[in-house]
Amino acid sequence: MDILLPIAVGLLLAFANGANDNFKGVATLFGSGAASYRGALAWATATTLAGSVAALVLAGGLLAAFSGRGLVPPEVVADPRFPAAVALAAAGTVLLATRLGFPVSTTHALIGGLVGAGLTASAAGVDAGRLGGGFALPLLTSPLAAACLALGCYPPLTALRRRLGIAWETCVCVGREVVAVVPSGADPAPALRAVALPGVGVGTQATCRVRYRGRFLGVGAGGAADGAHFLSAGMVSFARGLNDTPKIAALLLAGGALGPDGAIPAVAAAMALGGVLAARRVAETMAHRVTDMNPGQGLVANLVTGLLVVGASRLGMPVSTTHVACGALFGIGAATGRARWRVIGGILAAWVITLPLAALLGAGAFWVLAR
Repeated sequence: MDILLPIAVGLLLAFANGANDNFKGVATLFGSGAASYRGALAWATATTLAGSVAALVLAGGLLAAFSGRGLVPPEVVADPRFPAAVALAAAGTVLLATRLGFPVSTTHALIGGLVGAGLTASAAGVDAGRLGGGFALPLLTSPLAAACLALGCYPPLTALRRRLGIAWETCVCVGREVVAVVPSGADPAPALRAVALPGVGVGTQATCRVRYRGRFLGVGAGGAADGAHFLSAGMVSFARGLNDTPKIAALLLAGGALGPDGAIPAVAAAMALGGVLAARRVAETMAHRVTDMNPGQGLVANLVTGLLVVGASRLGMPVSTTHVACGALFGIGAATGRARWRVIGGILAAWVITLPLAALLGAGAFWVLAR
């Protein structure tokens, strides 16, 4: 039972992580109309699994960091109740946020769980220096870096697009069929009203999608932008699998439940299952509620997110894919003037609540398990 408990709650956390996080890499595909919900989710699942496999050889630093070593005494790390309490705290926090549709950080929840369970389990408490420099600093700076990078990159890239003679237009579609094309800057509402039919089903109703017109290096700009957008979304999902899988697998290692070769594939499978079964609410928030976007804006946000998260994973820095992805979307929304600040404020409030809630749950879980 001492071995099975960390495995069970670790996999529950992996499921919760998949439900809250799996769609974040492809939210711009769904939000810009480049892919359907199911198509985007399938791409996210495949590329996240690839990142999880790569974590076996590329993310050893995160395995060590999230085992609790250096943060609490070694005898606490070796106690199976400690990783079980951390996983229960993080899973409870992330599942609650998922139910409410808030994109929160599993990394943040894990740190809260580590602190709460560590303070309860160890008379010596937690190493404040290690907590601040090794965990808090990357988490606080990464979303700001992403927002600033996206905000700084988008205007010059837009200017470059215009200089290359690439314009955009709005297509009015019924299902997959384009029924009207509206030039950039024109209001598509009249075209939408003109094709609206009484009794049309939800799956075939008239919708708008931005596409690019022109050529780049001999290739149609629209197809090139869509291809690059899909690749960038795959890069973000790959980075998320690379960054998040070892953090959760570390809890299975800490209690001696599994070795790395068993823990990482098990976590990857549970994450994929969580995304397939329970990602819809967070998908709607990330794709449609933070800001309106077109494929080019989604591409910029994904490139910023992917580069920052992959770089941090390689350096063993525990950044949050959620914070970085949302930061990039905030930056794009600020650059275009379309950010929905009330929604962003709610997301930021959920981020603030995550750590203390997880810490309280971690302390309570360890206290219960120790009885």
